[in-house]
Amino acid sequence: MVEPGSSLNRKYRVALLLYAGLALLSWFTLDARISVGGRLVEMKFIPLIIIGGLALRTMVAMRAEKIRSEGQEGDRPEGLKS
Repeated sequence: MVEPGSSLNRKYRVALLLYAGLALLSWFTLDARISVGGRLVEMKFIPLIIIGGLALRTMVAMRAEKIRSEGQEGDRPEGLKS
């Protein structure tokens, strides 16, 4: 299992903090508006959607790694053992 103080766990926390920092920077620095489908959309929402997707992908990858490491230790529930 991924230990609370492990290198992977620290990298995960740093990655999420960096995503949050990038999101804040893009929110406060982008002020342009573009026309999408006849509506004006603020430019700051586009990078927020991309950064949010990357953060979600990172969270899913971390959860998958936790599940994999639990499976290697033999902590699988009885119904999942092969």
